[in-house]
Amino acid sequence: MTTTTPPVTLDDVRDAAARLKGVAHRTPVLRSRTLDALAGAEIFLKCENFQRVGAFKFRGAYNAASRLTPEQLSRGIAAYSSGNHAQAVALAARELGTTAVIVMPEDAPPSKRAATAGYGAEIVTYDRYTGDRVAIAEALAAERGLALIPPYEHPHVMAGQGTAALELLEEVGELEALLTPVGGGGLMAGSATAAKGMYPGIRTVGVEPEAGDDTKRSLEAGRRISVPVPRTIADGQALHTPGELTFSVNRRLLDEVVLVTDDEIRDAMRFAFERLKIVVEPSGATPLAALMHRRAGTLPRRVGVIISGGNIDAGRFAELCGSDAR
Repeated sequence: MTTTTPPVTLDDVRDAAARLKGVAHRTPVLRSRTLDALAGAEIFLKCENFQRVGAFKFRGAYNAASRLTPEQLSRGIAAYSSGNHAQAVALAARELGTTAVIVMPEDAPPSKRAATAGYGAEIVTYDRYTGDRVAIAEALAAERGLALIPPYEHPHVMAGQGTAALELLEEVGELEALLTPVGGGGLMAGSATAAKGMYPGIRTVGVEPEAGDDTKRSLEAGRRISVPVPRTIADGQALHTPGELTFSVNRRLLDEVVLVTDDEIRDAMRFAFERLKIVVEPSGATPLAALMHRRAGTLPRRVGVIISGGNIDAGRFAELCGSDAR
């Protein structure tokens, strides 16, 4: 009989947490009686919109970058991202005294592009609807001798992302369900690894935008399925297929995936702003939208939610959440 070692384990997540201590923020957990009433459960919101760079991505980027050799760091780092991982790698590179080159889509949110440049990264753009960002980044890394840190297809990245769930569970104790946004699957893979490792009976629920249901379809098919590049306000989840490595984890540990519409995401962003007094970007609001619109069915008593990020500029936020947004 042969066994397959999983790409990320609870020990890996704990090791990442030790490496991130004093570097990443230990983000707050918020409660809301109004949200509890809407969801019919006790909800614990892990607010990664308060993380460095404004999103959970810094956890995985720094965990991976900090493990590079001095020789690798001397040559620099490459990455590809629509925004949050871009900023995370740029900041991690600056923290570690090296440089970063980031491949970003031409239509990436201006605020995310500006922040990435502000951390000192060089930006190379491409058309997300016709270009292959992985191929572009891999060619660039090979040409310049850079260490490539992908946004989710990397064990150290997944382990770093899982520290968000680890912190949540350490702070609030046992939870019966955990809702997490799903894009490439790294946050979900790391979070599910941490959650199931600590509490095997926990129900793990991924949330995708309705227009980009590649992970849901893939789980139902038992293999990775590709969809057309989604056109959704949740730009961080506008991917056409799950990662190979992340899907190998999520097909074992993810109990279900539910979908939300763009209008439901807007409702969640508006609710977070008006009632919770926090700014949440569209991708970060998807699990909140699932709660508010009962997309996850009947919930158990204690439910954790990872709000993955809050990177959205004022103009775009007003456009999406203003009274005439529909």
